[in-house]
Amino acid sequence: MRVLFTSFAATSHVHTQVPLAWAMRAAGHEVRMASQPDGVEHIRRAGLTAVPVGEPLDQESVVQELDARRSEAQEEGRTGPEALDFVALTDISELRPERMTYPYMQARQLALTMGAFPTQSDPGTIDDLVLFARWWRPDLVVWDTMTFSGPVAAMASGAAHARLLFGLDLIGWLRGHYRAELGSRHPLLRDDPMAEWLGWTLDAYDCAFAEEAVVGQWTIDPVPASLALAVPGIRVPVRYLPYHGPSVVPSWVHEPPARPRVCVTLGLSQQEVFGRDRASLAEILAAVAELDVEVVATLNAAQLAALGGDPPSNVRVVGFVPLDALLPTCAAVISHGGAGTFGTALAHGIPQVIVPDLLWDTTRKAERLEAAGAGLRVADPEELTAAELRALLARVLGEPSFATAAARLRDEMRATPAPADIVPTLERLTAEFRR
Repeated sequence: MRVLFTSFAATSHVHTQVPLAWAMRAAGHEVRMASQPDGVEHIRRAGLTAVPVGEPLDQESVVQELDARRSEAQEEGRTGPEALDFVALTDISELRPERMTYPYMQARQLALTMGAFPTQSDPGTIDDLVLFARWWRPDLVVWDTMTFSGPVAAMASGAAHARLLFGLDLIGWLRGHYRAELGSRHPLLRDDPMAEWLGWTLDAYDCAFAEEAVVGQWTIDPVPASLALAVPGIRVPVRYLPYHGPSVVPSWVHEPPARPRVCVTLGLSQQEVFGRDRASLAEILAAVAELDVEVVATLNAAQLAALGGDPPSNVRVVGFVPLDALLPTCAAVISHGGAGTFGTALAHGIPQVIVPDLLWDTTRKAERLEAAGAGLRVADPEELTAAELRALLARVLGEPSFATAAARLRDEMRATPAPADIVPTLERLTAEFRR
């Protein structure tokens, strides 16, 4: 069958799709992966066939525009979604049922349909993807959970379609609670921003809105069941397989460290979107400087410049090293909690200290990891101190319970079907749902 993958042009989101795309290809299916032009190189470097759609995304410019709107709104005394910063604008990470009120859920969906989602799936991108899908006629569309051009193209071309998550299913969690709340309200008092935005979009292609446009006909979930959210619908669990792009493993990685090795990485997302890290890198490195550990810090030129001085003597700075090769040699990892780092650490049973970057689900994943006993988290990353982080890392390294819990999560992941193992399930569901 023909399988079309699609993600907006963010490195980590494209990388999340690669293992499953190759599993489908290795099973004999035709595979294409669509993204904006600035995502095409990541697809090509993975050895997959890319389909460019729309114009370059340029996320940094989008965030700068949103920041300009925020400043203008604040100067004029407005308090609506346009007055929020990017992180607040896209924050749907509230999980406590008692806080899932109608005003909260309505406002968050309104903000997302005014900013992030239409930017990641703008009209030109959707048009191009629908045009390609109607020409190529995929049997199945697999779409990143934030890339709503995917379900639109699937519904416009008659393909079956599934969401591929990169982390906690915040959208499914929010929609489940919101739809229940809508059902209890008078019809005249029901406002559904997601249904309105996607309804208008689908109408342009002679399609009607259905809830599958938001949550897919089924969901492929790489989060271990013990950490995942309980969201209704058809779920296909899949083992997270690390993919970090083309890379070379340096020889020093294979040399046994003389002291416990700790990886420090703050990921790609903050740098790609904001051009900076949320947490203080200087405080993070100061925290490890006084511990008897060997530190490997993955830092780019901008991060090194922001550091404003030489790193501590026990810190090895590298521009890039594949975490799938590095983390098995580590006793712990300090990170922002991004999808790639979090998943790779879980896959290798490495305890984590998370300094959440506050994007999407990083705070909630850190909380759930801590509750599972496999790591600790910094409560307020913007107020991070070296002393606080040093104490957390010392606990993770010194108390065997963290390594034991991390190994338990690793074993849970290993018992989950790999991408190749779920191909027959995807074939069966595709035959059931395609039109």
